[in-house]
Amino acid sequence: MITGPGRSGGATPGRRWVLHVDMDCFFAAVEVLRHPELVGRPVLVGGDGRRGVVAAASYEARATGVRSAMAMTEALRRCPVAVVLPGDLDHYRSVSGRFMSILDELSPLVEPLSLDEAFVELTGSERRLGDPVVTAARLRQRVHSDLGLWVSVGLGPSKLVAKLATEAAKPTPDPRGPVAGPGVVVVRPPDVEGFLGPLPVRALPGVGPVAADKLGRLGLGTVGEVAAAGETTLRRVLGGPAARQLVALARGNDPRPVVADAPTKSISSERTFATDRADAGELEGDLAVMADSVATRLRSAGLTATTVQIKVRHGDFRTLTRARRLDTPTDATATIREVAWNLLCGLDLSPGVRLVGVGTSGLAAAAPAQLRLDRLSDDEERILDRTVDSVRRRFGSKAIGAARQAGNVRTSGAPVGTPGHRNDEGVSDATL
Repeated sequence: MITGPGRSGGATPGRRWVLHVDMDCFFAAVEVLRHPELVGRPVLVGGDGRRGVVAAASYEARATGVRSAMAMTEALRRCPVAVVLPGDLDHYRSVSGRFMSILDELSPLVEPLSLDEAFVELTGSERRLGDPVVTAARLRQRVHSDLGLWVSVGLGPSKLVAKLATEAAKPTPDPRGPVAGPGVVVVRPPDVEGFLGPLPVRALPGVGPVAADKLGRLGLGTVGEVAAAGETTLRRVLGGPAARQLVALARGNDPRPVVADAPTKSISSERTFATDRADAGELEGDLAVMADSVATRLRSAGLTATTVQIKVRHGDFRTLTRARRLDTPTDATATIREVAWNLLCGLDLSPGVRLVGVGTSGLAAAAPAQLRLDRLSDDEERILDRTVDSVRRRFGSKAIGAARQAGNVRTSGAPVGTPGHRNDEGVSDATL
């Protein structure tokens, strides 16, 4: 195993090399870059209301026990001096686009996992880029030079090893200040067993608390112990297929390819409310804005959806989902809004609603629209949608939005909503 950005062991040509790269505290780091006065201070990005959630925490904040997805109230209890910022997803996406462009220069096979994380296939890149180990180190410096942000990089013979190597490359939170990590960790094929062996079983993908507890009862607490136990032992508690896959991963066998431009499976938007809502009329405007967000992103990606679904989470965290398959694929705001509204009206909301979401799935490339003589309004709405998209591209995403009708629920048609709050790609307004 090679660690550190300045060391190259001379990668062997012909071997598979997968690179994994992950921004360090991405949202928080971007905000500190925009606000230099926050350097060295604990920074939290997320909603600061009673139901706010931490979307990202700087290493200074993590040193106090704060972590992503923690309730903001708990985070501030642990770190009362933290600076809380609401977040700016549009800006984060812009930075992410520049980050992905840098990765695209390395290989045609780049598989984004999120805004700030991706796999890159480097196999066979030696002639063009040189030693992959040096390429990994240069990438880290290039991102910092171009974007002002640090990334951690892992390099190994598979996606599993590369991702875990990235975790080993990251800084470590410390009350006295973040402890710098190696920045780059490279794991060669002969070193895979030694690298994976000491790691806890939870490091393996698919091993959650339940599986870890079952393995623990067998006396298996590390990846090396799982690898040594073999399928027969694990089959008793996990079943055949799961045991086979887990042992293979524990031994470093991960043939998964790096998939460029993996198709989007769903597009959704959701919002968490500061207080429970128990009436559909109170949710009408929010549902409209979320449907608008989802439809806009469908059109931007050149996609249509065959299924519309909603998610409702009650105050006791009981979560319900409802979906409807459409006769014709759509990217129309009005259609998604109307179907979502009808699904919502079919639920009992009296226990109180903590969160509501709108989503679409069954996505495919948009086909040319057919003229329907029985409903000319379809074409009018299509023109309206494209006009709204054009205005937003020119003047910004908040330049135009739906207007909320005075009063509560309308007795016919689809709901309309208010502009002004952000609902983006499955991220709660209480989070960002």
